[in-house]
Amino acid sequence: MKALVVEAFGAPFTLADVDLADPIGREVLVEVKASGLCHSDLAAAQHDLGLPVPSVLGHEVAGVVVGLGPDVTEFAVGDHVVGCLVQYCARCDRCLSGRINQCRHPEATLRGADQPPRLSLNGKPLFQGMGLGGFAEQCLVHESQLVRLPDRMPFAQAALMGCGVATGAGAVINTARVQAGETVVVMGCGGVGLNAISGAVTAGATTIVAVDVAEEKLETARRFGATHTVNSRTTDPVEAVRDITGDGADAVFDFVGMPQVTKQGWEMATKGGGLYLIGSIDPETSLTFTSIDAVVSQKRVQGVYMGSTVPKRDLPMYAELYLAGRFNLDDLVSKEISLGEVNEGYQALRDPNMTRVVITSF
Repeated sequence: MKALVVEAFGAPFTLADVDLADPIGREVLVEVKASGLCHSDLAAAQHDLGLPVPSVLGHEVAGVVVGLGPDVTEFAVGDHVVGCLVQYCARCDRCLSGRINQCRHPEATLRGADQPPRLSLNGKPLFQGMGLGGFAEQCLVHESQLVRLPDRMPFAQAALMGCGVATGAGAVINTARVQAGETVVVMGCGGVGLNAISGAVTAGATTIVAVDVAEEKLETARRFGATHTVNSRTTDPVEAVRDITGDGADAVFDFVGMPQVTKQGWEMATKGGGLYLIGSIDPETSLTFTSIDAVVSQKRVQGVYMGSTVPKRDLPMYAELYLAGRFNLDDLVSKEISLGEVNEGYQALRDPNMTRVVITSF
């Protein structure tokens, strides 16, 4: 089959003929119909983040089931599915308490060292990015990483639910547990931040402040439901948020991860409010505050991974909300490309008018 291979860190995505094994155990063979371009895959291709090369990346995947391992119980050939990069064993104490994003044995979704690889090129194993490897015509995935969707759900929009939607909306709904009537600030209005705005709308937040340095992104944020926008290039965002909310926001979401932005996020939170850290542009970013400040302000800071998502519970909910016209996924899909155009697709994402690029031709 055709797949995009990253041969070495910093090398481009290269189209190649890759061998895909037959499904065993609880593996599901999916014909890929859509695969989103996420910056995480680009970062993994350019830098050693602990994901080895050569590899097949791509973790925002939607498609149709075309084959089943003998132990699969949840899916049938012909099912429409979306993948999610959350890997979990469903047996450890974390999984059994509902915290599958903190699973102690995510490797349970992968093949063992004594088994043939799922992917290979010229007889040599290829690393399958995040258990999915969706930059390909087909992917072989453990059934715990797949969610069945209604057949009328369009594939391009469905693909984005497995990462960007789950992370952004999940941070608001699951991690922060924003309640109706609360105030929310979203710092950074890229694809994931826009989904946080959608999550805040879904949760019933009455004031949703979008903060960014690009007017184009702030205009898009308003389409997604932001009640107020702040251009932090021209305006002090902390003062602006306090003017809008009175004394700060109940929940502030940092999708940027730069030192100055994170510090501003802390200052924007109201007494007893929370700062939620999702973005990580600068790995050296840190936040400093005094213990007395923490005690008196009663603020909390929490790191967020994948929006605390439980995929088989959350992704069908987003799909139903979308189909009912209550969750904006259409405006996320800015451009559709072919498998061989991924390098150009990532270049296109530098345009602030571009929200997400999705492969729909294989």
